[in-house]
Amino acid sequence: MNQLFQFLLRQRNLLLFILLQVISLWAVFTYNNYQHTLYFNTTNSWAASLLSTRQEVATYHQLREINGELALENQKLHQQIFQLQAQVQQKADLPVFFSKASLDRYKPIACKVIDQSTRNSQNYLTIEKGYLDGIKPGMAVISSTGVVGKVISCSENLALIVSVLHTSNTVSAKIKSSGELGYIKWPGYQPEVAELMDVSKYKKVVKGDTIVTSDYNAVYPPNIPIGIVAKVGLQDDGTFHDIKVMLLTHFSTLRYVYVIENKFAGQQAKLEQSKPKID
Repeated sequence: MNQLFQFLLRQRNLLLFILLQVISLWAVFTYNNYQHTLYFNTTNSWAASLLSTRQEVATYHQLREINGELALENQKLHQQIFQLQAQVQQKADLPVFFSKASLDRYKPIACKVIDQSTRNSQNYLTIEKGYLDGIKPGMAVISSTGVVGKVISCSENLALIVSVLHTSNTVSAKIKSSGELGYIKWPGYQPEVAELMDVSKYKKVVKGDTIVTSDYNAVYPPNIPIGIVAKVGLQDDGTFHDIKVMLLTHFSTLRYVYVIENKFAGQQAKLEQSKPKID
């Protein structure tokens, strides 16, 4: 304590000077309108800037939670889209025989992508949900813009997806405007471009046509976007079109996907396995 008093005693002139400076500045900013306004505006600007920076930092740390909430909202929207499509189909084509269960045939499950590849000839994705969340092998996987792939295996909390960017994976497809059938196959290079195969040269195909999943698809719901026709030529054999399709799914920036549960898949597989032999 004595040392503190001695220190204050030695520094009394400096401390007195600082005190007088503080009193002077207080008097200047308190009793002069211009200086008072300047001080008020400056401190408010600093406070606003500090609060803005604090809000930006807080928002950044909430991005993961916000993205998850958006994915769940998209999941609900996809569910509504499937139901509306089924209702339109029911009213337009099958007013009598289309069962009410078809309205809930497809159920999307939002999942986060935790690993993926795009530069190999055989590419896969890993998602952060497994069979405890209702994921099963064979289920379709889509993004908010188009087709992604299908589930090939899963554990309790994770699932492995074979990507459209896989040289052995094909997707039954059609040209949206004409309904002409074919299938999508990735040639093994350029992760943005695939090929539409088996479309006769006599069928009309133009640049800009939209390619979607077909109605005869065992994996994907019908009319899920796949890509846009970017180039139309003729294959070497002269029988089929050589069609390049710009994929709508951007695999390199994929963060969330939707696994599609087809509630009729088990029934369909069982019926197809029990096809009767006709003599």
